[in-house]
Formats: sequence, C-alpha cells, structure tokens
Amino acid sequence: MAKKKMTKKTKKFFKSIAVTLLVIVVLFIAMCFVSGTEEDNSSILPDGTITNLELPAPVEGEQIIRHTGYTLSYNEKYELPSYVAYELTRNEVLGGEEREDNFREDPAVRTGSATLADYRGSGYDRGHLAPAADFKWSAEAMSDTFFMSNMSPQDPSFNRGIWADLEAAVRVMAYENGKVYVVTGPVLTDGPYETIGKNEVAVPKRFYKVVLDYTEPEIKAIGFILDNEGSSKSLESFAVSVDEVERVTGLDFYPALPDDQEEIIESKFNTSQWSFKTTLPKDASPDDSIAEGYVTGGSEKDKYLDMILSYMYKLKELVFEYTGTEDIAKKFGLL
Repeated sequence: MAKKKMTKKTKKFFKSIAVTLLVIVVLFIAMCFVSGTEEDNSSILPDGTITNLELPAPVEGEQIIRHTGYTLSYNEKYELPSYVAYELTRNEVLGGEEREDNFREDPAVRTGSATLADYRGSGYDRGHLAPAADFKWSAEAMSDTFFMSNMSPQDPSFNRGIWADLEAAVRVMAYENGKVYVVTGPVLTDGPYETIGKNEVAVPKRFYKVVLDYTEPEIKAIGFILDNEGSSKSLESFAVSVDEVERVTGLDFYPALPDDQEEIIESKFNTSQWSFKTTLPKDASPDDSIAEGYVTGGSEKDKYLDMILSYMYKLKELVFEYTGTEDIAKKFGLL
C-alpha cells in the first residue's frame, strides 16, 4: 500500500511546530543562565565627581535592584539584601514627608521577595535597612523603602533601640558633613541561621553599616558592626574600620575610589571626627549649594524587562520541578 504524501499545508504545519520547539529550547537554555548581577557602572566625571560612589562591587549571582533613592543587591538564598546603598545629603534629611507604612512584596525581585506572611507571628520586626526617615524628601522614595526587599528580621529591642539610634546618628552625620554615602545590611557569612516563614527568610545574627564622607578637606569613613539584640552601649563602641566590615561581610565597599585613596580611607577610623548625636539642631536649615543626585527607580523599559525575566524564572522553576531535576539544577547554579 502506497504511503500518502505529505501535503504542503501539513509540511508547513510541522515546520512551524519544529521552529517553535527550537525557539522554546533556546529560550529555556538562556533562562537557565539568567542572572541579575550587573557590572560596576561607576565613572569619574570631568569635574572629578565619582558617580555611583555608594555602590559596593557587584555580588556574583545576585540581582541588583534600583528603587527611588537607593540600590540593593538581593540574595535569594537568604531572602535578604546583601547590601542597601544610597547617598544621603543635608537637604534630604530635612525633608517633610510623613511616614505612611506601606509594607509590600517587591515586584522587581525576579525570584520573588520575602512576604508579609513570612514575618507574621515570628516575633521579629520588619526592620528597614534603608530607613524610611532618610527618605522624607520624596513621597515616592519614602514609599519605596517599604518594599520587603529592604527588610530584615530584627529583634524588636535592636530595631527600636540601638539600630534606630545609629540611623539617627547617620542623619546628623549627613547634615553636618553636607553629604555621606551609606551602605548597610545583614552579615551573611556567619550562618547557619534561624529562618522564618514559608520562604525561610534568614534571621541575621549581626548587621553592619559603613559611612563615607567624600568632601574636602576632611575625607573620612567609618564602619559599624552590631549584634541583632538590644544594647545600652554607646554607638562609638561598635565603630570599626571599613576594612574590618569588608573582612566580616566579604563585600568590597566603595570600589570606585582611586585605589591609593581607598586603601588609606578604609584602613582607619577616628570616632572624634564624627558626631554621634541622634537629633538635628533646632535651627537646622538646608544648603542650596548641595547638588542633589539621588538614584531614580528603574525605567519603564527596565521594569518590563524585570517582569519578563521574572516570568521566565518562574517557568524555569516549574520545568525543573516537573522533571524532578531541581536538586541537579541547584547543584549547577541554575536555580
């Protein structure tokens, strides 16, 4: 019996199926290697200004996310940011926006951020890393600090005590020096950790903060490492060099600085060069000579790209789950 010949219409149909499958396979392979890590994009302008001075060196495998006024690097393993970085000026700390709690998941995190439910009933505060009070200069910036990607589980006595005092002191530092560059976050090198919620958000044992004043004539930097617990000690007693914070966290702070300058600034600290007051002067006033250069949120194009990549990542997870190859995928860093 003679075989039926394939019609042109049938051939065209199977060809389109083959092309579609090929595209899906190529996209899936590409998805397996999707990463949020970005290259350092700091630069020195003709007037000597260093752009993005606050940004640490990129952390391999982490997604860098830009919100209004600050940038963070998201660590999916611990559902926490490895760092949150921002510039804080004298004029910004004098902003007048009122705090309006707006805690919510961060849609920019491609793998999904921690949720409100993760913290519910845990006994820990949703502790800000970029403090809401540092962003009173803009309603949008203030709102953006309430993304769960900017939160970390903090003991209430810590969050509302010594940590709040340090945040207030940094605002005074910004006011008195005109402008400072702040990087803060949890220490994620001393696990294992207690976890909370369905997403297993890590509860850090310690937190850090580094502050750089890059304004002549007294260029200086200082770091802090604090246990996640209440304390009656002075803020000065937690002060360390930036080099020490780098050693403890494994992060590289202020890589945009010229190497010779970075080595000198980060290797030492002097508490007498900094104010540790926690309240601004009653007659505090803005400085019109300060140029504001805060980080803006991602463009619409970036947001759409993040949304597409987020869906691609979720599809990738489903494929590995359906095929029972999740453990293999994790072993090779594909999840």
